[in-house]
Amino acid sequence: MKQLFLVFMLCAHTAFALSISSEDAHLIGEKIWKNECSSSKEKLTHWNVGENFASLGIGHFIWYPQNTPKKFQETFPNLITFLKAHGKAIPIWLETSETCPWDSRENFYQNIHSSEMKELRAFLYETRHLQATFIAQRLDSAIVEILKLCPKNSKDHIAQAFETLSKSAKGLYAMIDYLNFKGSGTAPEEQYQGQGWGLLQVLLLIPSTSQSPIEDFASAAKKVLETRVQNAPPERNEARWISGWLNRIATYL
Repeated sequence: MKQLFLVFMLCAHTAFALSISSEDAHLIGEKIWKNECSSSKEKLTHWNVGENFASLGIGHFIWYPQNTPKKFQETFPNLITFLKAHGKAIPIWLETSETCPWDSRENFYQNIHSSEMKELRAFLYETRHLQATFIAQRLDSAIVEILKLCPKNSKDHIAQAFETLSKSAKGLYAMIDYLNFKGSGTAPEEQYQGQGWGLLQVLLLIPSTSQSPIEDFASAAKKVLETRVQNAPPERNEARWISGWLNRIATYL
């Protein structure tokens, strides 16, 4: 069975080697596709109401139009780079598009049945297993970044929580899905009222004496997301999404 080996520096003197089989990566990818797109090929090209970016692929990777403020981390260009590096032929129009060619949600859906959009959906469907590997491997750089930027007195706590969770398929799925879902929590711009909502913030809330790491991860994720909604600008009305977010967190259990 092919293995994906990811090595993490968990603290100044410790390295932890994590291996994820390609089968597990694909299974996790299928779950994320179900979470993000209801396993629908049509929803591989999507644009949420109230957002200023397209959400593409099984992980609804973010792609911004030109000259658009970037509140959240853009991930779609990195996916394209990853797919090219793995030998996938990119549609010509996509390879020459540095930014999202549709400048608004209205324009996006006006073109939802265009030849470019159909070609994009077909490409994203055909590469969905590689997208799953891309999502799984993002955990590599994310945990390194988290440990680099977290408070010094929290490094051992986060490393312990990460190592414990990574020992089970459920724990890996929870961390990989949440990272894809809400980011690493290290980007300064991904905060409301000085509080982030990513994987870093969730790992910080897991008790150091946890006996039920999956349950504690889900509980921490719920608290982090509820805090995000409370801190969000009123005009974003993020309460409309919390029910769906919590249903997604429930899949970790």
